[in-house]
Amino acid sequence: MSLYYVQKFLYELNRDETRQDEYSADRRATLEPYELTDEEREALIKPDIGLLFHLGVNGQILMHFAALHQIEWQDYLQRMRDGITEHGPVREGVYAMTGYVGVDAHSHSLGLQSNVEGI
Repeated sequence: MSLYYVQKFLYELNRDETRQDEYSADRRATLEPYELTDEEREALIKPDIGLLFHLGVNGQILMHFAALHQIEWQDYLQRMRDGITEHGPVREGVYAMTGYVGVDAHSHSLGLQSNVEGI
């Protein structure tokens, strides 16, 4: 797993218009210099917000990547939730260290049901 390189790429992409232009023109080529797994590379190409979150990408970094792809805030949050549902708990990074398994799982463990749509 190369979470560091995924987040490094996203950090650079989020802050560099030239890198954004390169990514828009040819996503695969833009990722070549980074040591990524096939799974990470494909998640960045799609973009698969849920899988990237599951892999451990920090939400602050991922939020800007989602905005680059014109993914609305509520859809971004739902894609992260769906990533946990589809792929399981966060694998690596800060969310894995805290044992984060998703809002629904946490609510269920407390015997709660969500009364707010989308939470």
